[in-house]
Amino acid sequence: MTKRHPGRVNFLPGWRLVFATTCLFLAGCGKPASSASNIVINSELSPQPVRVGPVTVTLKVVDSAANPVSGAHIRMEGDMAHPGMVPVFRGRQETEAGRYQGILQFNMSGDWVVLTHVILTDGQKLERQINVSGVQVN
Repeated sequence: MTKRHPGRVNFLPGWRLVFATTCLFLAGCGKPASSASNIVINSELSPQPVRVGPVTVTLKVVDSAANPVSGAHIRMEGDMAHPGMVPVFRGRQETEAGRYQGILQFNMSGDWVVLTHVILTDGQKLERQINVSGVQVN
């Protein structure tokens, strides 16, 4: 027999097992992981150290088996880390299979954030952030 306590809901012992099993079942029935989560994007900026002026941003986009991912549409957005600055935008061109390159104009010294917006050929969308600390004056 279950004791009753005022102000507290009393669960039957079997109820906990049913509840836990239902939670595990529902968690396992979720939407399958997108294949976009298997995409790896490596970035490189030059010159190093990064300076005010034109900065070449190179992205290498590969799948989980390290095969190049071609045909993606990539747009980048450069923002200063502090508010109040106007962002700079630029598209990227594929220079070889899975390798994309573009130039951003960093017009001030300080910390920048480069957001990359990627649309794969199958329509999947990815976003990645590149933190660029300490852009130096020429």
